[in-house]
Amino acid sequence: MNSSSSSSSSSHTHYSTSSSDTDTPPSSSAAVRRALRLIQSEDLSLKIEAAKDIRRLTKTSQRCRRQLADAVKPLVCMLRVGDDDSVELSESALLALLNLAVKDEKNKISIVEAGALEPIISFLKSQNSILRECATASLLTLSASTSNRQVISATSAIPLLVDILRNGNTQAKIDAVMALSNLSTHSNNLDIILKTNPIPSMVSLLKTCKKSSKTAEKCCALIESLVGFHEGRTALTSEEGGILAVVEVLENGSLQSREHAVGALLTLCQSDRFKYREPILREGVIPGLLELTVQGTPKSQSKARALLCLLRDAPYPRSELQPDTLENIVCNIISQIDGDEQSGKAKKMLAEMVQVSMEQSLRQLQQRALVCTPTPK
Repeated sequence: MNSSSSSSSSSHTHYSTSSSDTDTPPSSSAAVRRALRLIQSEDLSLKIEAAKDIRRLTKTSQRCRRQLADAVKPLVCMLRVGDDDSVELSESALLALLNLAVKDEKNKISIVEAGALEPIISFLKSQNSILRECATASLLTLSASTSNRQVISATSAIPLLVDILRNGNTQAKIDAVMALSNLSTHSNNLDIILKTNPIPSMVSLLKTCKKSSKTAEKCCALIESLVGFHEGRTALTSEEGGILAVVEVLENGSLQSREHAVGALLTLCQSDRFKYREPILREGVIPGLLELTVQGTPKSQSKARALLCLLRDAPYPRSELQPDTLENIVCNIISQIDGDEQSGKAKKMLAEMVQVSMEQSLRQLQQRALVCTPTPK
């Protein structure tokens, strides 16, 4: 799978998620020539053998992916003759194409140009779970190419991927949400994705996945985009534990995941502060926001401060007598929070944040003093 895919793997579909791009030894060169010869055979058993060899050869070698590029068209032809009654034929061709496409932009594009999308999308509707999983992983890899996204978007791929997200096994769900995240960057696709109501399934996936995983990052990135629409906001806040799932990523996710999580909550609050302020506060978001103002990415810090301003009791700047400092904003929010535990945790975080800020300021002063100190002559 490409670099945007998850590191977890299923029993069938996993192929290499990383490429060492090693040189091709002489024995591999002979194997490449043999695979290219067998894949052109009329004998289906020889084609299957060749496809398995291609999958093996391209697992870790970028050079083999280039040398075996001519296998793309015959492999796509194998997909076209495959069906639920010839699973081995279809599966071997899909997995060979998948490894050919990993970290190879030219192969990604040529696979789509060779007509692979039609059979791949038909496999998303297959009764065979192996073919569905392989097809989902294939769409994830092919959608990593921006050149392919428009073509994929013009098919029925999006609603079928959401169906996999809803009903597939864990790995298929992960691949589906990542493919949807890739496709969401193409214009108008957010509307199509919204109509399929994916947010309940995404929240369910967020609840069970590791918060620091790539899966959580892609889920939150897509949620951040979808809550820009009324339907998306309604779906997230109507789903039990929807806001909490985003808050948990804000607290425990990777830097990028936390940026998407705070962005999603900020979009909610900016759209209707009076409607969404209380639901967000109820999930104990303040400690995570305080930490982000110090330890997040520059975008996260800015978004966290903006959200803290919206969450306070009065959303407007204060007078000169009450400076609009982060400390004042947070103290105001804390006074509105019900529950000693949440309030106590927020106060502790604020004290730690002030301490960190003071230490950073002291280090900066010390560095300036060193710069300003004349050097002995």
